[in-house]
Parts: sequence; C-alpha cells; structure tokens
Amino acid sequence: MNASAAAPGRDPALSYRAIFISDLHLGTRGCRSDFLADFLRRVSCEQLYLVGDIIDGWRLRKSWYWDAAHDDVLRLILQHARRGATVTYIPGNHDEMFRAWLPIGLEVAGVKLCREAEHTMVDGRRLLVMHGDEFDSVVRYAKFLALLGDWAYTAALVVNRWFNAARRRLGYPYWSLSAWLKRQVKEAVKAIDRFETALAGEARRRGFDGVVCGHIHQAEMREVGGVLYLNDGDWVESCTALVEHHDGRLELIDWADLNRLSFFASRGALTAQAA
Repeated sequence: MNASAAAPGRDPALSYRAIFISDLHLGTRGCRSDFLADFLRRVSCEQLYLVGDIIDGWRLRKSWYWDAAHDDVLRLILQHARRGATVTYIPGNHDEMFRAWLPIGLEVAGVKLCREAEHTMVDGRRLLVMHGDEFDSVVRYAKFLALLGDWAYTAALVVNRWFNAARRRLGYPYWSLSAWLKRQVKEAVKAIDRFETALAGEARRRGFDGVVCGHIHQAEMREVGGVLYLNDGDWVESCTALVEHHDGRLELIDWADLNRLSFFASRGALTAQAA
C-alpha cells in the first residue's frame, strides 16, 4: 500500500513524503498529546521520523502521568506503520533507556530503532537525522546540570499555566512565558547558536547536505555554513513538525497556529471530537 495515499479520515492536502517530529515528552503534563494526536490522525506520509525524546523516561521515573491522548499518539504512530509508512525512532536523552537496545537493531510493529538515520530528499540531497543531545555539552558532560535544567523548565511551564490563566481572565491570548524567557537569556541564545553550528559542522564533516535534529525545542530552518540546519521543534509548546512535500519542498508546520488550536481548551476536547 502506498502510505502517501490519503487513508480514511486523513486530509489529502496533508500528504507528505516525509515527516519529522521530536520532543513529544509523552509522560509529562506539558506534552500536548491532544494536538499531536490530531496531527497524526489527519496526515499521511511515506516516511515518519521520531527524532528523540518521544517518551520522557526522566519524568516517568519520578512520577507517573499518562492520559488517553498519550495512548492515541502511540496507536496512531503504529497505525502509520501498518499503513505502509517507514517509521524510524531515534532515541534522545530523555528516552535514552532505548539506546541500550540499539546494538540488536530492534524493530517492533514496524517501528525501527536507530541511533541516527539518513534521509535522501527528492532532489538527491542527503540529510543526517539525529536527536542532537550529543552536541549539547551540558547534557553530555554534566548530567546533573541537565536534570536541574529540566526541573527549571518544568517549573517554568507550571508558572506559565498560572500566568496564562490570568491573561485569559483579562481577555489576552495565550503567550509562552517559558519560550520568552529562553529567548531573552543571553547565554541561552549563545548556547543555541553553538548547538546549531556544531550540528551543521558535523553534517558537513560527514558529507551530508543538511541535518535534522530536535532537543532544544526551537524550530528552525536555515543555512549554517553552507549546510541546511533543520530543527523540527517540539510538542510541548510550539507544536511543530518538519515536513518534506512530494515535490521536495521543506516546510516547518506550526500545527496549533495553523489550526487555531487553543492552549486554554480542555486537553480532552480534541480527543472527544475525534471519537
């Protein structure tokens, strides 16, 4: 079966050659699993890349959280595989427990586990696909600081919810406090620039035309040192995906913005609507 053909319930206009998503953080309250399930339910593709931090093992080890939309996300990923899409899962640092299985080349229900992948575009350009935490010095060399950063980010998301509850009462639209804080912190900006430069440099060193990654929750598509740097973002706040159209065009899709999905809406609203 041609996975690119629109399956029942899927929008023919949302058929892609390849889809890249990462940083879903399933198992956390911050994950917009409802938005993600809506996305996966409506799109079709030939190749689906899960570019790390799909399941948040760090958070699940501390406390268990899993809702119906989380189940929907896993079910829909497997559904894409059953309908003919090639599904590649590249573990990140939050789901690093799966990296122990990489040497055996594990494949479950059509989902293949890989350390990294190579994607060849319609025009022949080769993209290196990897999560990217290997090039984050904080995660690689000082895991304690990374965990502290994870705690701080989680705290920012909690404050963000209260902050936006107040904005809503005053009639203002949703606004991401944590995303704004990240942009305003000078050192964070420098770190992101170093990360992007390092990833692009690795792709260039290995003869690739570009690199697709996640990890830093910052969707981006630009050229860095003659190499395409492509970050597919996350599904905690930005709710973005990188897609390759059948004609070879690359596009970053902001699903929440495109569909005017409200971050204030009940998390079960989309799930109930789809049922």
